[in-house]
Amino acid sequence: MNLTPNFKDYELIDSGEGEKLERFGRYTLRRPEPQAVWRKSLDEREWQRLADASFLRTDRSEERGEWRNKPQMRDRWNIRYDYKAMHLTMRLACTAFKHIGIFPEQAANWNFIYDTCRAKIEKPSHEGKPKVLNLFAYTGGATLAAAAAGAEVTHVDSVKQVVTWSRENMESSGIEGVRWIVEDALKFVQREVRRGNRYDGIILDPPAYGRGANGEKWVLEQNIAEMLEACAELLAEDGFLVLNLYSMGLSSTIARTLVHQMFGAPAKEEFGELYFSDRAGKELPFGTFYRMERKTENGKRKTIKD
Repeated sequence: MNLTPNFKDYELIDSGEGEKLERFGRYTLRRPEPQAVWRKSLDEREWQRLADASFLRTDRSEERGEWRNKPQMRDRWNIRYDYKAMHLTMRLACTAFKHIGIFPEQAANWNFIYDTCRAKIEKPSHEGKPKVLNLFAYTGGATLAAAAAGAEVTHVDSVKQVVTWSRENMESSGIEGVRWIVEDALKFVQREVRRGNRYDGIILDPPAYGRGANGEKWVLEQNIAEMLEACAELLAEDGFLVLNLYSMGLSSTIARTLVHQMFGAPAKEEFGELYFSDRAGKELPFGTFYRMERKTENGKRKTIKD
C-alpha cells in the first residue's frame, strides 16, 4: 500500500530534475532529490521566486553543502502536526546535511503509532502503560506520537545534539514520559536483550550509513539483519513493529522478508511506500515502510519486565 499523510504545515510544491520544492509552515525550501527523475512543472524563475532557502552541495560526492537564504528566512522556526488528540510542535532548522529536523512523510507512521498505543491502553487486559523503543530516533516525531498516546518511550540516538533537539520538541508539544539515551542503537539493543527487557512496540528508522556515539560503523545492508534479530528478542507478544528503509534499492518486500524470518508470521502487517504528490500530481516516494503486529501464542500475552 502507498501512504501519504494529511499534513497542513507541509506541501510538496514541485519536483523534478533531481530537486524538490517544499513548503514547511511559512517557508519554502529547495533541496536535492535524486529520485525526482522527471521534468519540473514550474520554470526556473518560479522556483527561484518561491524558494526562501536553497541547498547547494559543496561537493557532489558528499551530502554536505550550504544554504543560500533570502533575507526573510529565519535560522529556526516551528511547524505543527495535529491528529486526533495528538498535537505536535516541531522545531526546524537548516543543517549542513540538507536535513531540517523532520521527515514529513513519517506522519503516516506517527498516526499508526498513536492509534496502536491508544488501542493497547484501552484494552481491558492491558496492564500499565505500553513500553515503546524508538531506535535511530532523530528529532523524535515517532517518540512524541507514542508518548502523546500515553506510552512510556525509550528514545535512542547516537548524536547528543539531536537528542537535545528532540527534548525541545517534547517540551514545545507539552508531552512527557520519555527516557533519553545517547548511544549506538545496535549496542543498546544487544544490552537490553542480555537484561531480559521487553517492549510493546519497536520503531526502527535506520540510515543507510551512520556512526555510533563512539564511532561504531553502521551500514544498513550489513547490519539490519543483526539488528532485527535482536529486536525480535525484545518485542513482546502482541507487540508492534515499525520499520523504515531509505536506502535506494531496498524495497518493502525486502523488509517484509527480513521481518518474517526474524519475527515469524505476523498477526497483521502493512507495507509499501510513503509518498507525497506535488501540485502537478507527480508522486514522489520518500521511502519504504513495513508495519506489523506480532502474534500472541495460545492467546496469552507475555509480561513486560520493568
